Amino acid sequence: MLYAILSEDHPESLPLRLQARPAHLERLQALQADGRLLLAGPHPAIDSEDPGAAGFSGSLIVAQFDSLADAQAWADADPYVAAGVYARVTVKPFRKTFPQ
Repeated sequence: MLYAILSEDHPESLPLRLQARPAHLERLQALQADGRLLLAGPHPAIDSEDPGAAGFSGSLIVAQFDSLADAQAWADADPYVAAGVYARVTVKPFRKTFPQ
């Protein structure tokens, strides 16, 4: 089943995010290589493709896991969590409807 992992950044966490980014991307690339990643990306803190120093307000990942518990465990092990980037992470089931 697909699960949405919605994360909210701590304010002023851009330096922590940049430091942990290579390890974070490595995990996403592994999901993609397994054919389990539907989409992933950050939420710019401002209305801009490249927010610069404004940074990001969070992230969204939609990926396939065997269970909610597996999705939660994967999210809990994110390098951004360990680095203190995220203030809150919510994991919930997701049903893709469009595009078909």
